Amino acid sequence: MLVVTLLFSSVGMAQTQGDESENPRWFTMDAINTGLGEVPEEAKRMSPRETIRSFLNFTEEENYADAAHLLNLADVDPSEQSTRGAELAKQLAEVLRRGEWLNASNLPGRQDAAIEDPSGQNPLAGEPRRNIELAALQVEGQAYDVRLGRYRVGEEDPVWLIMPESVSSIPALYEEYGPSMLESYIPERFKASFGVLKIWEWLAIPIFLITIGLVGVATYYLVSLVARILPSGLSTIFADQIGVPVAFIVVSLFTQMLLDYVVSFSAVATTTFRVLLIAIMAWGAGTIALRLVDTIMLRMTRRLVGEIDDTKPKDKRRLLTSLYALRRVIILITVVAVSVYVLGQIQLFESLGLSILASASVLAVLVGIAGQTVLGNILSSFQLSLAKPIRIGDLVIFEGQWCYVEGIFYTFIRLRSWDERRLIVPVTYFTSKPLENLSVKSTKMYRFMELTLHLSADISQVREKFLEFAKEEECVIEHHKLLCYVTGQTSYAQTVTCYLMTSDPLAGWTAEMNVREKLMAYIRDEHPEWWPRDVVVISHHDIARGEHARQSSGQQKGATGQTGESNDSSDAPDGGAE
Repeated sequence: MLVVTLLFSSVGMAQTQGDESENPRWFTMDAINTGLGEVPEEAKRMSPRETIRSFLNFTEEENYADAAHLLNLADVDPSEQSTRGAELAKQLAEVLRRGEWLNASNLPGRQDAAIEDPSGQNPLAGEPRRNIELAALQVEGQAYDVRLGRYRVGEEDPVWLIMPESVSSIPALYEEYGPSMLESYIPERFKASFGVLKIWEWLAIPIFLITIGLVGVATYYLVSLVARILPSGLSTIFADQIGVPVAFIVVSLFTQMLLDYVVSFSAVATTTFRVLLIAIMAWGAGTIALRLVDTIMLRMTRRLVGEIDDTKPKDKRRLLTSLYALRRVIILITVVAVSVYVLGQIQLFESLGLSILASASVLAVLVGIAGQTVLGNILSSFQLSLAKPIRIGDLVIFEGQWCYVEGIFYTFIRLRSWDERRLIVPVTYFTSKPLENLSVKSTKMYRFMELTLHLSADISQVREKFLEFAKEEECVIEHHKLLCYVTGQTSYAQTVTCYLMTSDPLAGWTAEMNVREKLMAYIRDEHPEWWPRDVVVISHHDIARGEHARQSSGQQKGATGQTGESNDSSDAPDGGAE
């Protein structure tokens, strides 16, 4: 019994496969549209392209009775096919004109509707098809497909018709995509076609755009008013930043409401508006999410870090750098998510997916060449965020300028110079140039100052005063590292170098200037003879030595007069020249 059962099962499966293999390229029918009469000669139905082109030509001429021959009315009683078919053809024409931008030239021109792919990358290339999708429309969240099927009666040539399943869904589609109530008031002379649109559409679209533009402007000012009313703080900052995206979202919703309940345009305009609305809505939502992240980051920055400079602890500056990296990751995820959502909503992959896959390598090369600089900056910014050779708030010397790292973005770095200017540097340029990071380990900095003094200067007194003045500065730390030594000498001067450790570079620069000014004032007031000079002696009186030199010179002159000796320079006037 088991053997017999298996034998009969095998025979049945083979018979089933044989039945299916008999009609791999069409559906077999006993008769087609028996209630419509003879098919007009103008009705070409051998390929999907011919069928839709004939249907559009008939409906453009309002010849709906002949257009009904391009529908498979198998589910309609033959006695009603004549009247019901013309009505369904008229409704389908309105649905196709408004629901989806349909171009007959994009449909297969082969009788078997096989996919032609010269590249050979499509696994279905060359395989005949007996039904194809013409349009995919949504009605209250439900998907309805308008499909073409290939049918054969007996030994006649197979023809392409709108499938019965699609014909049965025409009333529901017409209810959604049919003419709006406003169109019933439009004069017939304005309903004539002018190019891709009708005359009344060319007149209504500018008014339509002005109306939604006014709604967007009003929304923007309303959000700005709310931002001014709110108490100052992060909520005000957030409300002030989302004016534009909120306006775009309101415009998108308002436009969709007008298209659903007030006016409906041709598929060319409707498809364009639909794609723009989806993109604008997704962009607005993504921008608001990004502004929310920025506001949260601003709150965390103010609470944890405060003013961006290198006086803050290294851990806090590293945290802020990580927050900026997180912001870029969120932006990347938002852009990818929005792009995928937009492409999914406009069903780009369904109509162009195979073409995109076939040319993916070419597009990748073109994008790589065109966006090499942008992609290089993005990758470099991620490298900086991960390796952290610089952090937000670090003090760097870049191309001879003192700057604080104020922000690391996707394609550029923002630097704040000491005089409050902002330097915008591309990331790749920044990473390709050597720089000095004064905050890489700690903010402490060893500074030095040089004084050029006369050979007669007392270094012990200079050192004592330097230590005194340096210890008076609050930012000078580690006093045991204060040093003052002679580091150079010439025939008439010596170089004295003083070293001091400061808490941070900017405060160290100020401390260095203060100590230098105090030492200069001390030498000027107390020991002016310590300044270096070139002296030509034309008298025994050296003005640089003061009263002590004058008394010594007088004593020498008295001693010379008593011995009766004369001085060759006694007749020279007192004075000195430098």
